[in-house]
Amino acid sequence: MSDKPLASVSLDVDDLWTYLRTHGDPGWTGRPSYLRTFVPIALELFNELKLPITFFIVGADGERPENAAALGELSAAGHEIGNHSFDHEPWLHLYDREQLERELDRSEAAIHQATGQRPVGFRGPGYSWSPVLLDLLSQRGYLYDASTLPTYLGPLARAYYFRTTHLTKEEAATRSHLFGTFADGLRPSRAYWWRLAEGRRLLEIPVTTFPGFKTPFHLSYLLYLARYSERLALTYLRAAATACRLTGNSLSFLLHPLDLLDRTHAPQLAFFPGMDLDHRRKRALFVAALEVLREQFTLVPVGAHAAALCALDGLPTRQPRPYRPLPRPASVG
Repeated sequence: MSDKPLASVSLDVDDLWTYLRTHGDPGWTGRPSYLRTFVPIALELFNELKLPITFFIVGADGERPENAAALGELSAAGHEIGNHSFDHEPWLHLYDREQLERELDRSEAAIHQATGQRPVGFRGPGYSWSPVLLDLLSQRGYLYDASTLPTYLGPLARAYYFRTTHLTKEEAATRSHLFGTFADGLRPSRAYWWRLAEGRRLLEIPVTTFPGFKTPFHLSYLLYLARYSERLALTYLRAAATACRLTGNSLSFLLHPLDLLDRTHAPQLAFFPGMDLDHRRKRALFVAALEVLREQFTLVPVGAHAAALCALDGLPTRQPRPYRPLPRPASVG
């Protein structure tokens, strides 16, 4: 048995259409997909690394017959399957209870149909969540949520994103909290319990940021640094991992499909940072980053990490802020 602490690895399976939709490209409505290209690439790599992880799947993709084989292969290969919502709208905080119940009903059914797994973990698209959502997850028997990103840089990422889009005013309104606010930097980077109604609780495993500095270090950020220096990117990751271990932070590392794909796989996403990097270079950095984490941690899926954390005494507890719905644009719902 390794004496290294556990750290979890997850990949949000954001399909081509989800990026186009968030970007405001009307071509998303045909739900174009790269899953049949991406899944074999990912499975080959994780098999080579002998590393099971958690894939957070979008329910709408699981519902489409043409995706069934690819998504089913993720589960068959021994990976955990998590829920990444049904429609991948990064404004779940605008949904009322009825809308959220419908979203969870549809996503759970579609994901189970495609993979044979019933998800016990949830990650909101664009790190969106609400107290109502957390309460529903707890009632439905979820083991954990993994939707928070405790960083001060969300508004900067949102500003960059808006400069690359051609959104209507209504579309921009739905995205007004995309990637979070400066206040999200005040949230904990380590795991904790949400205190919910009627004595319920739900484990929160944040996407880990650099302790103290609260800067992200998931792979998309490392790829941005690697455009200037791969050594700098890996040194930064090693420093972040060391800081997590020294401070007792429960590290959870996030991946995305575009961490492995380049613009030859998805030319419609040439605007996205890092898509000009060759996929072979991305793959090499992908492997190097996971090996850096393995120097100090035992890497597991998020569900296994959550089960181990639930067995610990002394995890802090937080109360979600009272839900204050923002004005709902007509396009939402």
